[in-house]
Amino acid sequence: MKSSTFIMVHVGQSTESQRNLEHGIETLSWGFPDNKPEYHDAHPQFALLATGASPRVQLENWLQDTATLYLFQVRGGFYEGKSWHWPDEEAEQRLKYPLRFGIEPLAKLENIPLGPEGPLTEAGSDAIRRSGTDRGMGKLVQMPAQQLLELAQIPFDPNEPEDVPLDKSPGFTAEQVEGKKKPQRRRRGAGYISDPKKRKVIEEYAEEIAIACYAADGWTVEKLGKPYDLRCIRGAEERHVEVKGTTGAATSVELTINEVLHARDKANTVDLYVVSDIKVDTRTDPYTPSEGTISHYTNWEPAEEDLRPRKYEYRLPNPTD
Repeated sequence: MKSSTFIMVHVGQSTESQRNLEHGIETLSWGFPDNKPEYHDAHPQFALLATGASPRVQLENWLQDTATLYLFQVRGGFYEGKSWHWPDEEAEQRLKYPLRFGIEPLAKLENIPLGPEGPLTEAGSDAIRRSGTDRGMGKLVQMPAQQLLELAQIPFDPNEPEDVPLDKSPGFTAEQVEGKKKPQRRRRGAGYISDPKKRKVIEEYAEEIAIACYAADGWTVEKLGKPYDLRCIRGAEERHVEVKGTTGAATSVELTINEVLHARDKANTVDLYVVSDIKVDTRTDPYTPSEGTISHYTNWEPAEEDLRPRKYEYRLPNPTD
């Protein structure tokens, strides 16, 4: 079987660790306190975050235990973050996890054996254990992904198991985190930010950067908001621009059905403009945004395999039936 590069992470059961796990899932980002030499040229395809088993045991005892595994596809590789992103970073007003990468949720697997009867190699399982004794620092390991994908009932090409179709994977949300010390607060949706003032500042800052970018390239820019964010005119050319901003990684963005349909309409020329890793100083009034990394997709049309439905419209039964 073909091996893939995994980054294996143990997540503790403390309230802080579980809250950070929720936030990482919601904002599709993970991070570590240090940038170790082995990360420098690494390009992991998958991340496995494990919780529920104590790592401070001998390997033979660890292999007798079970854990909850959160399987992710890694997006974008490692980068040095500049924004306060996790709840404890916001609380302490400092960067605690500057080395970051994007994570796309694929499947949550519960009560998974960590020994030979489970889907992990011994080296992969031990990498999780060692992460737990090293402040949750990720451990790189080469391991086949096939057994995990099969267990999650995700279809894959045996020759290219890393090319996971998002629309065929079950995914999961932060509400499915079930630690012993479960945080009591709830949020919603991928990339969702609970502070409405912060959310608005991020949206407006991303739009300002996009407007400046198009204006510098000779476009006349009109700010609309709906049915799309920006209308750009240059001579006989017209482009419609969807703008998204986040303090996390450039992994995924939320789209409405109207945004998807608009981008797929052959009568429109649509660009997607994403500003990630936005830094927001919440100590000022109003909040002060800065920094940011730009991902610019021209002539954008979202493919089916890159979309995952998060909401459904339910038609109620006819009262006369």
